Amino acid sequence: MDWSSIGGIVLALGGILLGQAVEGGKISSLIQPAAFMIVIFGTVGAVLLQTKPSYFIQGVRLAKWIVLPPEDDREKLARRVGSWSQIARKDGVLLLENYMYSEQDPFVKKALRLLIDGTPPEKIRDICNVDINRYEASQRNAIKIWESAGGYAPTVGIMGAVLGLIHVMENLSDPSRLGSGIAVAFVATIYGVGFANLLFLPIGNKLKSLVLIETTRREMLIEGIVGIANGENPKVVEDRLASYLR
Repeated sequence: MDWSSIGGIVLALGGILLGQAVEGGKISSLIQPAAFMIVIFGTVGAVLLQTKPSYFIQGVRLAKWIVLPPEDDREKLARRVGSWSQIARKDGVLLLENYMYSEQDPFVKKALRLLIDGTPPEKIRDICNVDINRYEASQRNAIKIWESAGGYAPTVGIMGAVLGLIHVMENLSDPSRLGSGIAVAFVATIYGVGFANLLFLPIGNKLKSLVLIETTRREMLIEGIVGIANGENPKVVEDRLASYLR
């Protein structure tokens, strides 16, 4: 559980609501279903228009990483690779086959299989780098939906404000309906700017940092596997892996 993300969301929303209360305003005045529908549906529609459905679905699924991020097991992986290096140097790479079968990560399993099959070191690097590049490109395309939402939401909020003002102008003869129109106008702007800067953009940036961690983890693994394939001293392999953990 990532408590910093939860704390950040609570602090951001709580600060706005508390500020509204301190100024003497009613928190209920910030609850405008019409403004919410304009901003959310408009933003989602714009993002869907520019994004492949598969990337959109993937990006929505990645949102769970904000509170339940994947485990950063780089230190554990570095220790495993170091032990594989010692075993390979002492008894040969064929003895790593049992370790390959016990691995759950497909990328780690693939790298070990290439090593055990006697694939040349540079060929291992090239094959694994293709996988890394495809993974990173796919994840970044999915994350772009949050960055795009952060760009569209304020503009859609302004559109909501204009629609609210149009509603006001149409009902100048009926003072009882002026208040709701003005409320929608201003609250739509708040929703647009608020969702963009307090949720969408921070979510996108956090997801990018998590993808970077996974990319670094995979690059570290490649360096270790290539070092083993080159017959390097286990101490050299461990020192090289340690540079990825600083």
